[in-house]
Amino acid sequence: MFGRFKKTEAVGAPEFIVAGLGNPESKYTLTRHNSGFLCVDFLAEKHGFKINKLKFKAAIADTVINSHRCIVMKPQTYMNLSGEAVKAAADFYKIPPEKIIIIFDDISLDVGRLRIRRKGSDGGHNGIKSIISCIGSQNFPRVKIGCGKKPHPDYDLAAWVLSEYKKDEAPALKTALENACCAVELILDGKTDEAMNKYNS
Repeated sequence: MFGRFKKTEAVGAPEFIVAGLGNPESKYTLTRHNSGFLCVDFLAEKHGFKINKLKFKAAIADTVINSHRCIVMKPQTYMNLSGEAVKAAADFYKIPPEKIIIIFDDISLDVGRLRIRRKGSDGGHNGIKSIISCIGSQNFPRVKIGCGKKPHPDYDLAAWVLSEYKKDEAPALKTALENACCAVELILDGKTDEAMNKYNS
């Protein structure tokens, strides 16, 4: 379906960075902590581009989404050092924090739910902590994808976020990824409030 549309050529300097967070090895592909990677892969399929160039310690695509030239990236540094990749690209293209969109997992949200924010603290998420530390700002928009709470309070957090989504969670996850892509498109168009009103749950 998406292949019928002619892809717009990138013109001018990139305006935005769209970074999905995760871990690069194939064993992590379908884990909860890789929700950001899953989302940008979905975005790439929807808009007909490939995230297959290696630059800025990341797999990237230099592409156009809704007439905005974007660097779409999957940092290859592992989650806890995600900021190194984001900072390298932001410094190179002189992109301010307000135009760096970060997509990542959130254990405080049920699978299928999203939360869009203009800015905020790291909320205990190591990938966001790294980005805030590296770029020196909390003022970047983020799309949080619910990956579900730990089964019980004593469950090891690392083990939980590195566990794979279950089969019965797949439909809710797919809906969340679709909605997250739409939210990113709205943010690119300067409609963050609309994205929050439509998709925050």
